[in-house]
This record gives sequence, structure tokens and C-alpha cells, in this order.
Amino acid sequence: MSWLKAFVAGFLATLLCHQAVVGLFYLAGMIPAPPFNLSPVPPLGVPQVISLAFWGGVWGLPLWWLIRSRRRLKYTLTALVAGAIAPTAVAMLVVFPLKGLAVNPQTVLGGLLVNGAWGLGVAVLMWLIHRQRPPVFQDKGGR
Repeated sequence: MSWLKAFVAGFLATLLCHQAVVGLFYLAGMIPAPPFNLSPVPPLGVPQVISLAFWGGVWGLPLWWLIRSRRRLKYTLTALVAGAIAPTAVAMLVVFPLKGLAVNPQTVLGGLLVNGAWGLGVAVLMWLIHRQRPPVFQDKGGR
């Protein structure tokens, strides 16, 4: 069940955190495309942002495996660094060349920033899912 939660956290972190940073870059005039791109993606024709969120969910699985046993600062830093580096490396070394897209220092830096935000988002969402909540009712001596 924890792995399903990790997928959902990765999916939601893409929509909430990754796309928020993309939106900031767009508003600053640093990238030409706005966030939440609804253009269909082959072969299934699903909106690009949904495809991206799906892959964010898939990436949430290994990220959760890495951070699940860490605590406090190590938990956060591992999520940030692994979230930034792993998806960016795959995008720049595999996906971009397959799509004929240019890889330059700006795209690498942008990838590290948006994916780092995604990694932090996964960490926060998984913490919210797994944190201990105080009991609603406490036993007061059998009353």
C-alpha cells in the first residue's frame, strides 16, 4: 500500500510543485511554454501534463525507496538531491535526444530546479501521509 501512496505522491507533486516552478519560470519569461500543457501526447493522446504526472508517479516509487528510512534533514536533502538529479539525468541523456531536443546548461539547470521541487513535494506529501496523528479520543480512566 505504501508504494501506491508513493505513486500518488509523485503524481500530485508533479501537479503541485513541479508545475508551480514551471509556472514561475513562464511568468518570469524564462521559458516559452506555460504550465499545465494540455496538448495531446502520442501514442495515447493524453494531455502532456497528465503524462508528466504519470511519470512523476513512477519516479515517486524509487524516490520513496530512497527516503523512507531517513529522518529529518537527511530525509529532506535526499528527496531534494535525488529528485533533482535522477529525473533530470534521464530526461537530458535519454528523453531529449530521442525527441531531438537541445540540451544546454539552461535546460539542465531548469530541470534540476523543477525536479528538485518535485522531490521536495514527494517528501512533504509522504510525510503528511505517514505522520502520526494524535488520537481523537483518549481513554480517561475507563470513562
